[in-house]
This record gives sequence, structure tokens and C-alpha cells, in this order.
Amino acid sequence: MEKLVAPSILAADFGNLQRDVEMVNDSKADWFHIDIMDGVFVPNISFGMPVLKSIAKHANKTIDVHLMIVDPDRYIQTFADLDADILTVHYEACTHLHRTVQAIKAAGMKAGVALNPHTPIAVLEDIITDLDLVCIMSVNPGFGGQSFIENTYKKIQQLKNLIEFSGASTLIEIDGGVTDQNANKLVEVGANVLVAGSFVFKSDNPTETIENLKTIIN
Repeated sequence: MEKLVAPSILAADFGNLQRDVEMVNDSKADWFHIDIMDGVFVPNISFGMPVLKSIAKHANKTIDVHLMIVDPDRYIQTFADLDADILTVHYEACTHLHRTVQAIKAAGMKAGVALNPHTPIAVLEDIITDLDLVCIMSVNPGFGGQSFIENTYKKIQQLKNLIEFSGASTLIEIDGGVTDQNANKLVEVGANVLVAGSFVFKSDNPTETIENLKTIIN
């Protein structure tokens, strides 16, 4: 299966957002990764529904929305209406995770669950077959440009083992600190989707950077 690259719009130039969205459209990237932060679940506020609406208006690839917010259930239908294709909620933010996942699917989206660096893979044992995607945070959520946490490789292997043991078809997504230096090892141990923010948008040639990343992992 082809490995995917999902540039994180959090690292884009918000003063030239349409330009950067069209760059992703025209590049070898597969998905748009959109981080929604509320300043409560994480110590930062990113952007909300009006900005996502603007992105979706121009985006012509899969929109992968990552909610770093408390009480995500309140907004499931809202994000479906904003054309999100995948909606990922944090395990740590959901009291009734199974119900939340089913609500995401009922709204017509694929369902993902994200795990913070300190959260073990084992918490997903009873729900893994219901998930389209698991996002392993390889940095602490809330800010771009952080250093990659090395323990991530072990967690990917544990998650891959759980998926295979359960007969699930869940994708493994890695979010945080992804570069051309660790991309190959990430897919070797089991990752399917790499989120890349600063590495892409802060580079001299983002289009070329995306293409190089795709070449490395496929």
C-alpha cells in the first residue's frame, strides 16, 4: 500500500493561505492535515470553522481534521458540514469514545483517534476494529516545530501488532517532528501516513520537499 504525506496547514503562511492550499493541491501530497486547537485541551489556539471553510473551498484532496479540543462531540456534525473527510478526536478528550466514533461515522466521515505521547496503545484494544485511523502524537500536542519523541517507533510497532492481531484495516498516522531523517524508519516500523508541518512549509521549496518525502517512503 502506498504511504501517504499529509502537510499540516498549521505551519502554512496564514497571510497567503489560499496560495499554500493550492501548492498542496498541485504537489504530490495526499491529504490536508488540519489541526483545530481550543486553548483548553492544548495550550494553544489555532483556527476554527471559518478558516476551515476557506481551506475546504480551495482544497481538492482529502481533508484530515485533527481535533485537539475538549468535548469534541459537540462539533461532529459541524465538521461534517465543513467537508471534513476524516475526523480524529483525542482519546484523552473523550469520556465515551465508542459513542463518539460511531457518531463520526454516522455523520459520513472516517473516524480517527489520536494518542498523546504518554498514552499507551493498549487503551485502543476494545475499539481498534471500529477505527479508520490512529494518530500517534510524536510530539506533545499544541505547538508546531517540536522535536520528535524517539519512543514513537516502539508505539508504532505495538499498534501495528494490535491491528494485525485484531484483523483491523486501521491506518497508522504519525504527527509531529517528521522529517526526511526519520520518515523511512517510521514507515519501516508500520506507519502509513506522515504529517509534516514545519518541515514542509518552512523549507525553501515546499513542493520539492513533499515530493522528496513521498519518494523516501514509497
